[in-house]
Amino acid sequence: MSTSSPYATHVAGSRAGFWVRAGAVILDGLLVSIVPLVLLGIGLAADTQGLVAASYVLWFVLAIAYDVYYHGGESGQTIGKRVTGIRVIDSRNGGPIGYGRSAVRFFGRYLSGLVCYLGYLWMLWDTEKQCWHDKMANDLVVPVSEFPVR
Repeated sequence: MSTSSPYATHVAGSRAGFWVRAGAVILDGLLVSIVPLVLLGIGLAADTQGLVAASYVLWFVLAIAYDVYYHGGESGQTIGKRVTGIRVIDSRNGGPIGYGRSAVRFFGRYLSGLVCYLGYLWMLWDTEKQCWHDKMANDLVVPVSEFPVR
């Protein structure tokens, strides 16, 4: 019985750049925000504070579910990442990061943005082009052209 991984044992190759990653985040943000924004608009128009509060809660729950589900899955791609041709992989073996590390990555994004978005900008001078949340989850964001989805 073989215990070898179907993934690479060393992840070498290109990393996704800042602007392509930013484009993916913007697309994903727009997708996740559609329903909560509609509810927010209705709540504000009807002057219903409960509906306004519900729209914020719904947005947060959708954002967590969307991010964790897609990044933790086999492809490591949200819809925005699929459109921009990038994906998230395990930095140790090139495989998927799983749902637990995907959740760490999601909440780590808030830390990345906490100090004037320094955690996001970190990738500009990091040798592996990792943001803080990538380092926390031990993942890499790479182009699909070099790291195709299995």
